[in-house]
Amino acid sequence: MERRNFLKQAIITAAGGVLLPQATLGRSIWEEQPPLLIDAKGQGRAFTHFWNKCVGAGRGTDGFRQAWFEQLQFTKKYCGFQYYRLHSIFRDDMASGTGYNWQYMDELLDRMVKSGVKPFLSLGFGKPPVDAAKWGDLVGNFTKHAVERFGAGEVNTWYFEILNEPNLQGNGKTQYFALYKNAVKAIKAVSPQIRTGGPATGSFVADGRFDGETEDKGKQLPESTGDNDSLKWKGIWIEDFLEYCKQEQLPVDFVSAHPYPTDFTANKSKGRTRSAEATLKDLQWLKQVVAQSAFPKAEIHLTEWSSSPATKDEMRDNTPAAAFIVKANVDSVGLVDSMAYRAFTDSVEETGASSAFYGGPGLLNYQGIPKPAFHAYRMLSMLGDELVYNKDGIIVTRHKATQKVTAIIYNYPAALTTAPPAGGADVVGNVLKMGEAKEITFKITNATKDARFNVEILDKDDGNALAAWKQSGNPEVPSAEQAKNLQQMALAVREEQVLSSNTGVLLISKILQPWDVVLIDEIPH
Repeated sequence: MERRNFLKQAIITAAGGVLLPQATLGRSIWEEQPPLLIDAKGQGRAFTHFWNKCVGAGRGTDGFRQAWFEQLQFTKKYCGFQYYRLHSIFRDDMASGTGYNWQYMDELLDRMVKSGVKPFLSLGFGKPPVDAAKWGDLVGNFTKHAVERFGAGEVNTWYFEILNEPNLQGNGKTQYFALYKNAVKAIKAVSPQIRTGGPATGSFVADGRFDGETEDKGKQLPESTGDNDSLKWKGIWIEDFLEYCKQEQLPVDFVSAHPYPTDFTANKSKGRTRSAEATLKDLQWLKQVVAQSAFPKAEIHLTEWSSSPATKDEMRDNTPAAAFIVKANVDSVGLVDSMAYRAFTDSVEETGASSAFYGGPGLLNYQGIPKPAFHAYRMLSMLGDELVYNKDGIIVTRHKATQKVTAIIYNYPAALTTAPPAGGADVVGNVLKMGEAKEITFKITNATKDARFNVEILDKDDGNALAAWKQSGNPEVPSAEQAKNLQQMALAVREEQVLSSNTGVLLISKILQPWDVVLIDEIPH
């Protein structure tokens, strides 16, 4: 994307100052004292970009389409994703006759590795295995083949997750534990350094429906029961899984879960929508459980995550999804090793794309047009690796190697106390009307002197693929030329520039409408 420098709200003078249109001539705005001062040279703490560690990539068979592969490369380029999670890689449609023949998997993994990304493999079928011994043999044979083809040094950097949401596939808890045991033993027999984990269970719950061997829907709390925040939410099978692995002396390199901020699953679209802090609270619970287990050093991976697990949710095509992504991720710094958005593209969805924008799970639509959610991850990926400030819709970071400053500010309005609710156009319309504009004003001191900062603004008009699509007449299905034009429009966030003073002070004063997200990035000299 070519950068465009729109100086609509600031006039950059030859002397390196910034004159706001409302400023009184002759008065230095650097003398104004906003309530918040942030020291760019202040003590920061190192943190990892867990938000671009991994992203969902669909089923193994999805990876054979050229569009899927091109969109993988696009999201890697702009969002910096390192791992792409494939599930159900042993489905029948990945088979090739009798016996073990890995030519389809070889082709897919070859393309991924050559593209500079790594696989996060969720081992499993479309349905749960029935023979634990044969399952172990299958997993062991695949692992041996992968090591022979790619080398232990490469495969040891991958992740092997045992099954995907076994609690929703009809598995009993004991059955899943046996499958985990056989799979992990087979994998570690080939290479003990390969990272294995689970249980990858779906959603968190506030009742006892999953306390037994299988789901007991009779124990599910009615929606009218209590306030969501007052309920005690917990992960499914996770505590029992860790205890089982302790008793059986099985390794757990990572613990995985899918804590969507709802209590309903992908085949539903109604139920409880939890608080806007649900992801933070779930991670706090999960981190404590892991810390108190026999595996306190196990990594924590949310291998599926989004504002909802619904198959179709038009909220995900809109700006509230982007603001929620930024909020939930920056709130979770220090608590998790990866938080994989459900899918990088709508083209992975099993039910198919019924419209160019139908509320699919991806950062890109079927034609590869970026949604606002894409910009959320693109902006997050541009942050530095040292955290200087993170509070009240402001995150300021510093790049250790260059000392440059990058920040994000956003407006997730207090009027919406929950995560963005799943639904159609009517629900989206109501949410878009919520909240008030928010003025965010602060100074960054000890910044680079006379430095330029690029300001990128994602709002209802700029960087909004859905708005661009509607402006183009809602083309169904967009032609190749229309899709290209829409992609360019969707990438075109509004851009401005501001300058720090000759004493190294940067004043940021922006009025953000509800759901706006703004990136402030220092341009190196």
